[in-house]
Amino acid sequence: MLDIDFVRAQFPAFAEETLQGQAFFENAGGSYTCAPVIDRLTRFYRERKVQPYAPYRASELGGAEMDEARLRLAGFLGVESDEISFGPSSTQNTYVLAQAFRQWMDPGDAIIVTNQDHEANSGPWRRLAEDGIEVREWQIDPDTGHLDPEKLNDLLDDRVRLVCFPHCSNVVGEINPVAKITALCHAAGAFVCVDGVSYAPHGLPDVGALGADIYLFSSYKTYGPHQGIMVMRESLARLLPNQGHYFNADSLYKRFTPAGPDHAQVAACAGMVDYFEALAAHHGVIGATPTATGVAVHDLMRAREVKLLQPLLDYVSARNSVRLIGPAEAEDRAPTVALAANVPGAALATQLADRGIMAGGGDFYAVRALNACGVDMNKGVLRLSFVHYTTEAEVEKLMESLDAVL
Repeated sequence: MLDIDFVRAQFPAFAEETLQGQAFFENAGGSYTCAPVIDRLTRFYRERKVQPYAPYRASELGGAEMDEARLRLAGFLGVESDEISFGPSSTQNTYVLAQAFRQWMDPGDAIIVTNQDHEANSGPWRRLAEDGIEVREWQIDPDTGHLDPEKLNDLLDDRVRLVCFPHCSNVVGEINPVAKITALCHAAGAFVCVDGVSYAPHGLPDVGALGADIYLFSSYKTYGPHQGIMVMRESLARLLPNQGHYFNADSLYKRFTPAGPDHAQVAACAGMVDYFEALAAHHGVIGATPTATGVAVHDLMRAREVKLLQPLLDYVSARNSVRLIGPAEAEDRAPTVALAANVPGAALATQLADRGIMAGGGDFYAVRALNACGVDMNKGVLRLSFVHYTTEAEVEKLMESLDAVL
């Protein structure tokens, strides 16, 4: 069982006077930042805000802390440290990747995208059609939002070079079987790019075990600073053309980051691992390896979320005034709950704000998914999202507030 008092003590936001009396249910747009990240970021700007990797003390410490972030995140993700790159956002990272594939692929080659994705893992790839690349769409079930792996088989052939799909959608919420899908793609000779932005806040995955060639997520949703983090496995990274400075071509983690990274934010990402390791130590689940510890923390966080999510799913499923997008079983989804109603989602979010509930309404850059599900885009959806630091009392307050506004 997760010690919720210990967890919330690691997040300064919960002690912030201006946030008292409010329950945060827009975590899918960005989570609260944990104290170790804030401490590291502050220290870097005070003591180490110089060009890193020079032969003087402040610079050496800054560079070492950047290297530490990459090394320790790699351990939790089950990959090599030079397979991790930092960029300004996951959207920007994807655009850079698309340019690399644009150069590598030939006209007549094919890629597969879904209409379940956030636009960041869809739009950049679809634009490759401008260069003669065939774009095939793996479509969701319009009633459930489900992405059926069996339908992927109908799209795979020896012309497909890349398959792009989400670990889970930021509106549908269903957790896709990444390892199974990846195995299907690899058997057909295709690489995979997994958008993990909506999944990683609920526990960093063992990317090595999943087998994904590319895994993308955003640290500002995993309790850290505003960075995009990209895992690119070496087998693929060496095939794609370098997108960075020519003299950095031999460095895996510089090949796909043409812009210089934000040194302070990269260094602060080590604070996320500080927090995860503190969780593991407090709950007695430190593993034999960093990856094993990461898996244990993932499982702690997911168990907490599943417990809190099911009552909310039961509540909204029983109401005739809203339509739940995605599965009604907590085990099958992330705690990101999109509701379509006969009034705009943004209007409902405004009413909830008056009752101390922080939530969002709109399309959340998932226009293709919501359109496919038949949602009226003039209304969009109300999105309610939480993570492991949410309390039972906050979920109760949310349901009481929904009673008042629906």
